[in-house]
Amino acid sequence: MAVLLKRGNVFMKKILPISLFLFSCAIVSLCIAPFSYAAKANLDGRIQECADLFGEIMDMPDSAIPEGLLSKSSGVAIFPSVLKGGFIVGARYGKGVILYHNKKTGKWSAPAFFTIKGLSYGLQIGGQAIDLVLVITNERGIRSFLKNNISLGGDLAAAAGPVGRDAEASSDLALKSSIFSYSRSKGLFAGVALKGAVIKQEIKSNKDYYGKDVTAEDILFGGKVKPTQSGRYLIKVLSRY
Repeated sequence: MAVLLKRGNVFMKKILPISLFLFSCAIVSLCIAPFSYAAKANLDGRIQECADLFGEIMDMPDSAIPEGLLSKSSGVAIFPSVLKGGFIVGARYGKGVILYHNKKTGKWSAPAFFTIKGLSYGLQIGGQAIDLVLVITNERGIRSFLKNNISLGGDLAAAAGPVGRDAEASSDLALKSSIFSYSRSKGLFAGVALKGAVIKQEIKSNKDYYGKDVTAEDILFGGKVKPTQSGRYLIKVLSRY
């Protein structure tokens, strides 16, 4: 009897730590799963917002992005509700996505997540939310976004884009700028400028959304992920024009 009790105690000493470890793992998994789901749902919402914004801009014939420019572009960056505000010194911050457009095949990549932020100086007062779309005219331009911090007006030339869905975008015009910007403002702000704005890839968001370690280069050019349902919807909206 004493031998059995001794063996039982030894068994409990061995099994108890294992049981506690497995129980802890289960608790951690239960805590992480809802967080991961919420993070992905939030990013899905951002893609949906980008698709809605692009569709709304293109549904305004007199101020839409020329379809000829889109068909010749190497990609687009979409940033809904970029917040701006300040007095003399201004600040801006927003989140969006970038997609690569293969001009030879006409296909769009899955969306990669990016942020835009920076400071600006000059005559400015008040606050504003700006919906921003950047049409990237060449592959060199879109590959520049793969750098750690790319600044508009510094590393890349940016200019206000031609408007009108059926407007002609000449080759000479495209050569003058790597990026054409289109914006829709909400609120009051004097002195809107993109110069100095820094665009940076969101490494964590890309990993959370696609469930593995992928860079913006993997997503845009490497073909290492497939578009999700919301990504396919955004591509469908872009392809429509």
